[in-house]
Amino acid sequence: MRQGIFMVVLIIVAFLIAFSIFTYMLPEYITKGGPLVVLLIMLSIMVITYIFERLYVLRAARGKASLISFLKEMKKYIDSDKVDEAIAACDKQRGSCANVLRAGLEKYKVLKSSGRTLEQKAAMDEIQHSIDEAMMLEVPLLEKNLVVLSTVASIATLVGLLGTTIGMIRAFKALAQSGAPDAIALSLGISEALINTAGGLLCAIMGIIAYNYFATRIDNFTYMISEATYSMIQTITTTKR
Repeated sequence: MRQGIFMVVLIIVAFLIAFSIFTYMLPEYITKGGPLVVLLIMLSIMVITYIFERLYVLRAARGKASLISFLKEMKKYIDSDKVDEAIAACDKQRGSCANVLRAGLEKYKVLKSSGRTLEQKAAMDEIQHSIDEAMMLEVPLLEKNLVVLSTVASIATLVGLLGTTIGMIRAFKALAQSGAPDAIALSLGISEALINTAGGLLCAIMGIIAYNYFATRIDNFTYMISEATYSMIQTITTTKR
């Protein structure tokens, strides 16, 4: 529900800003691209908004301190079997990695305090299950809006193509007039086609680059979390306490 409200508000605000830019700020040769330029500006604003939103989310997912320093601190606590200190460090760090590690540590603490005698594989399976559940909650938050980003980029390409087509139709219409071709109408049609092509490509390029950048960062981040959790499980289940 909140995502839907955010999308509606973003579309309305982006359209109003785009219309203002088109009306008052753009040079005349760009406004000759027609009303589709407003839509292309709106889509570009949406792409930029989602880029900043994803940057903020990924920054928050790393946590407060350096992730490398945090993982080194966690390894020190886990090697020393200081579970409470490790959980406290996770609470202080926050972020996706800290949340996932905390889930595994909490499960290990429960198993340890319950007094149950578990085989190494059984303990690993229970801890891994808790970690997997935590990952299922964190990863969608990291990947959220990436589909929207790629969709907006695709729509911008199609809108640019539509503007190109309309401009070429007008250009050929000017050529098809009886007698001498209307040079002004011809130039306006070609200008509309090229401006919309450029606008659509610019928005699409921004969206595609941003999508690939964020997808790569998320993959690297989740890989780092997987490595950290695997190392933690191996340490707490193989070391004799």
